[in-house]
Amino acid sequence: MKFRDLATYLQKIEDTASRNSMIEILAELFKKTPSSEIDKMVYLMQGRVAPLYHPIEFGMADKMMIKAIALAFDADEKRVRREFRDLGDLGEAAQKLAEEKKIQGGGLSITDVFNSLEKIAKAGGSGSVEVKVRETANLLKSLDPESSRFVARIPIGKLRLGFSDMTVLDSLAWMIDGSKISRKEIEPVFNIHPDLGFIAKVIKEKGVKGLASSSPVVFTPVLMARAERLSSGEEIIEKIGKCAIEPKFDGFRLQVHFDGENVKLITRNLEDSTHMYPDVVAGVKKQIKVKNAIFEGEAIAYDPDTGEYLPFQETVQRKRKYDIEKYAANIPLKLICFELLYINGKNLINKPYHERREELSKIIGKGDTILLSDEKVVETPHEIENFFDDAVSRGLEGILAKRLDGEYQAGARSWNWIKFKRSYSAHLEDTIDCVVMGYYSGRGKRSTFGIGAFLIGVYDDKNDKFMTIAKVGTGLTDEEWKELYKRAGKIKSDKKPALYEVDKNLEPYVWTKPEIIVEIKADEITRSPIHTAGRVMKASKSGTALDIDTAGYALRFPRLEKFRDDKKPNDCTTLKEIEEMFEAQKK
Repeated sequence: MKFRDLATYLQKIEDTASRNSMIEILAELFKKTPSSEIDKMVYLMQGRVAPLYHPIEFGMADKMMIKAIALAFDADEKRVRREFRDLGDLGEAAQKLAEEKKIQGGGLSITDVFNSLEKIAKAGGSGSVEVKVRETANLLKSLDPESSRFVARIPIGKLRLGFSDMTVLDSLAWMIDGSKISRKEIEPVFNIHPDLGFIAKVIKEKGVKGLASSSPVVFTPVLMARAERLSSGEEIIEKIGKCAIEPKFDGFRLQVHFDGENVKLITRNLEDSTHMYPDVVAGVKKQIKVKNAIFEGEAIAYDPDTGEYLPFQETVQRKRKYDIEKYAANIPLKLICFELLYINGKNLINKPYHERREELSKIIGKGDTILLSDEKVVETPHEIENFFDDAVSRGLEGILAKRLDGEYQAGARSWNWIKFKRSYSAHLEDTIDCVVMGYYSGRGKRSTFGIGAFLIGVYDDKNDKFMTIAKVGTGLTDEEWKELYKRAGKIKSDKKPALYEVDKNLEPYVWTKPEIIVEIKADEITRSPIHTAGRVMKASKSGTALDIDTAGYALRFPRLEKFRDDKKPNDCTTLKEIEEMFEAQKK
């Protein structure tokens, strides 16, 4: 398939703000794409040449792309910078210069473009900057103008077409048989093998049935399971009965992949963080005795003199690119293990919790770094409350209850796991994870920051939408305002992303892609007619417009607690959770 044909579809996607239309466009594109190229095409549409969990990055900034565009179209760099300033998009600048040069191109296939971009991404060592610029220039001048616009955006991470992983899965389902196949038949496999290119290729070649034999693979991340939440031991026993309870630590959740020799540490958002935690790696190699395994735990810092666990503010210092050995010595980590997903070629995901726990307890050898989490099987609310109080007295977040016969539900939030945190027993002191949807210009002192407030939303996982819940203008230091403005500047969107549901009265000055996750604290959840989280609309009496039937949820006095770089947009607090917290608050 020619890349210029793909560019035509990318233009259609860019021109629509409707998620349903995007699904139809992608489904049509997937139908036309041969199985030999569909995986490469999916990666390119993600702005990559590999799945998200592979740390293959282009390493190209705007300055390098400006040089490449100038070289490709025999233009002065000042001219390219001027076009970039005027158009606000290096892709459009490349297209304009290609049109002026009357570049025809268009002969390259998707595979040709993929191979060229892969070569650019993998170029390293001395002289790699020149190689990247030269190869990018050669590629651009071999394309038609429209294709050059999209390709120029890929190495600088600015393709961003506005659809989510779930939109792609919906499109693959629609490609097969429209209404008869749903995403729910594909999503469980994606959750244990989060590689959209792999999923698309298998479906294209073998249909949905081809996914049936999929199993976890060591060094391929499994999307982490998530917990529901309740606010008392009585509610937990009522919901799942006799259960296992464990302390809940406030650290970094890590998924460990081990083949008996090599270790890979994966974060919640699929980042390879192995190099950051050499003490954990050494502990795994020393203490875990298996041929291969995938297991999970919480990495938390401790005081080597007293053995006491340290708060998150100190643990977070271990997440760094430099001075790693120094911080590992001063702020050592323990990995408190609580889940085993795969061992010696055996898939445990669908096994009941009590079997997974028993297997996990057998593989952890003696040592001080890799520890098995405390566990107690309980039958009464009183036992849960006592365990909870003990955990809180030791400075921990709270506890986690697990259904004894519950499966590990990768990538899903379910009642197999239930969080009971210290703050749930208060008014509304629990924090809420939100996505930043856009920001507003500042006044007075904040005008110097370029930002005065920002719009946040929660995730409606049923409809794959982000719904507004607050406009935040407090709780940030000067440095945090500057940091947010800097981050937001890298992910601006010319139009409202298709995944957003926003009232016209709340539209921000600048839209941003759903990539910045923030942890927000608020006094309580209230109702607001201008926020869309939980808002229900009905036809007006005249039938010409929509009226509000039920006001949406909103946060009262929201303020920023911290940035959550360890979470993906789909890990945000869900609309369902907000509804449950609102009901619990009323009680």
